[in-house]
Amino acid sequence: MSLAGRLEDLALADIFQILSVGRKTGTFIVNGSRGTALIVFKNGMIVRAETDDLDRNLGQNLIDAGLIKETILNLALEVKKKLPATPIAEILFDLGAVKLEHLEKVARKRIEKVICRLLLWEDGDFQFELDDLVLEGKTTLTDHGWELSKGLSPEYLLMEGARVQDESTQSFVKTEEFSFDDTEETEGVETDSGWDDDWETQTSERKDITALKSLTHELRFPNSASEITLLILRFASDIFHRGILFMIGKSEMVGLGQFGLEIEGADEKVRATMLHIDRSPFFRKIVTEQMAYRGPFEKDEVTEHLAELLGGEWPKEVAIFPVIAEGRVVAFLFCDNYTTGESFGETEGLEIFINHAGLALEKSLLQRRIQEMEQKRDAG
Repeated sequence: MSLAGRLEDLALADIFQILSVGRKTGTFIVNGSRGTALIVFKNGMIVRAETDDLDRNLGQNLIDAGLIKETILNLALEVKKKLPATPIAEILFDLGAVKLEHLEKVARKRIEKVICRLLLWEDGDFQFELDDLVLEGKTTLTDHGWELSKGLSPEYLLMEGARVQDESTQSFVKTEEFSFDDTEETEGVETDSGWDDDWETQTSERKDITALKSLTHELRFPNSASEITLLILRFASDIFHRGILFMIGKSEMVGLGQFGLEIEGADEKVRATMLHIDRSPFFRKIVTEQMAYRGPFEKDEVTEHLAELLGGEWPKEVAIFPVIAEGRVVAFLFCDNYTTGESFGETEGLEIFINHAGLALEKSLLQRRIQEMEQKRDAG
């Protein structure tokens, strides 16, 4: 399979979804006005990513982390002149200058930065070559980074990149809105020294409202249904510690994505999960009533299977949010805080967002039907 196109026509989230769900192995290369990016997939997981759109390289990241000295990096660069195809990280490791676990940790952060930067790209030609992991001569990149021994989930990287962007945007807005020149209007005015603390407390208590404000605009113009599901998971991950999004069929529920699951191969296991709703009075009631639920996790055949997927322990309290489109539940979000034991915070913002997500899905389905009708008409 070869996949090629332009980022203007196919969103990065859709590309990652295709490669992740299909568990593809190969190289993904983008060339745009901002530079070149390289991403290596193995069985649908990202094991390597690099771009020339970042100011500092992996070697300099190791210096920043205090893991190597500049003299060691300069030595590695001299070796690279003789071995131009060998990545700096590999040279440093072969020299014994950095431990494997430290290199893996910095490389993981590096990959997150690369994906975060790539999310900012507005144009670019991309190509994915299946099962082709030969990197030399394919790009103008002078270094290809480090290949992780255990890959990162594309969905996680997309959510993490979007979260970083959201935090940067919110930080800028707060600075613009609340900064002032204390030599002018504040002269002679008594100020409340506790105002900042009160404002920060209120903000932290209502993270759902903060997330609602930052993500609602993105939901207005989603590129696909897969992007809507990612937005839901991003929102929920700011409020709960773990969760699973299920697609709901006539009698079954199928895993779409997750966050926070501390199990081996979490994404693969979730996508491979199919449970029968008709065998669960607990889930069947939620789907029938089409109402959000917060409370005890009631035991039945299906909920026990789900508890096994979560790691075998039984959560005392769960939160479930149905996604309704065209008058029926098409998906629902299952969340809990079992790993921390924290009580649930306010979720009105999340519920409002999921209602909007249902409307966005309806719009997406309608647009797809219109396109199919136009294609049939043109073919006729």
